[in-house]
Amino acid sequence: MNADFAAWTWSAGKGIEGLQLTRKPLVQPGPSEVLVANRAIALNPVDWKMVDWGHPSWKDGHVPGVDGVGVVVAAGPDVSIKPGTRVAYHQSLTRDGSFAEFCLLEASIVLIVPSALDDGIAVTLPCPGLTAWQALEKIPQVSEDVLVVGAGGAVGLVLVQLAVQRGYRVWATAAQKHHARLKSLGVVGVVDYREDNWQQILQAGMGNRRLHVVFDTVSGTHAAGLAPLLGYNGHLVCVQDRQEVAPLPPFGTAISLHEVALNSFHTHASSSDKQRLRHAGERLLESLLEGRLAKPELQIFDFRKLPDALLALKQGGKGGKWIARLNESDPVTLD
Repeated sequence: MNADFAAWTWSAGKGIEGLQLTRKPLVQPGPSEVLVANRAIALNPVDWKMVDWGHPSWKDGHVPGVDGVGVVVAAGPDVSIKPGTRVAYHQSLTRDGSFAEFCLLEASIVLIVPSALDDGIAVTLPCPGLTAWQALEKIPQVSEDVLVVGAGGAVGLVLVQLAVQRGYRVWATAAQKHHARLKSLGVVGVVDYREDNWQQILQAGMGNRRLHVVFDTVSGTHAAGLAPLLGYNGHLVCVQDRQEVAPLPPFGTAISLHEVALNSFHTHASSSDKQRLRHAGERLLESLLEGRLAKPELQIFDFRKLPDALLALKQGGKGGKWIARLNESDPVTLD
């Protein structure tokens, strides 16, 4: 094993254009840690946002990136996971991340990948899959109407499938190009959010029923504007941002407000919380393998061109999931 490895590093105030491909010293895992040789990494919106905005704990030289798949090459003395085990992970924002040949991780949060599942498919799951699962865990499981806003995105695509599987009547908003696929996945109706009267179209489809849940993947402000769509004792679930101020007057429809913050589990989850989330993630990986979750369209990019791919994701020019593969027989060299 080499003494150092290639990694994309961040510099304060320089954004995506400031990312640099450098070499960092390889650090061996301590107690409760594993060292993973990455075989695939995936880009998520949180990645370009953190690179652009920065994070309170980041210093120059920090490695961004939350999602990866790879092989455990070393483990701390108290870790039961054996070297050679293939894992997927969502890394804490406070630690060096996945935009590198190696990543040092807390052992309790890695997901064991089924042997027959391709690295490039497995790596699409952690951030969007676990976020969607957390969003659904916020609400009671009843056969009611729910709306997924932004169902054409990575989180929304998983969320609609899990909601259908749990027995909800699922409605969605998405661009027209996603409508046929979403309906094939069991969504009862899809409306184009770019239509001025989409809320009226949605309500006409539901008839006298009201929404029990709105899952918003856009922003807290956007979610607040959808609160009137909810019926009595409904739920407004914000996947982006949160509601700082109640969006409706008190003593009205008595809705409940929920925030989803996947990164928080790294800091605030108990050991039993982490075990539950890990089991959920591994079940989702099995669902990908067995076809119970539809695989996203992949946008493959060269790891050496990562800033270009991150910029393309930010600009939203292409759909699908951006992934890069790394090959141990072809190590990354610096120009």
